[in-house]
Amino acid sequence: MYAIIATGGKQYKVSEGDVIKVEKLDVEVGASVTFDQVIAVSDNELKVAADVANATVTGTVMDQGKARKVIVYKYKRKTGYHKKNGHRQAYTQVKIDKINA
Repeated sequence: MYAIIATGGKQYKVSEGDVIKVEKLDVEVGASVTFDQVIAVSDNELKVAADVANATVTGTVMDQGKARKVIVYKYKRKTGYHKKNGHRQAYTQVKIDKINA
């Protein structure tokens, strides 16, 4: 059984027991989180739209952290212009406990 959920502007395919990294959620480590934007649920047959209107996915927050640094380098030739910048995206690591469909 799997579900497709939406959080942080992205979609994730999850099953029970999966560990995923999503955009940062304002939840403490060890707390429970519920995803109510369920797009589809499949257990032998795919259910979408009105069939999954009340479906939820619950999980436990395992970690809050930052991803590896991404280097952004801007350069324009012949003008002496160059700029180096870095970015570390914050994430929340969630373990999927139950799919309620």
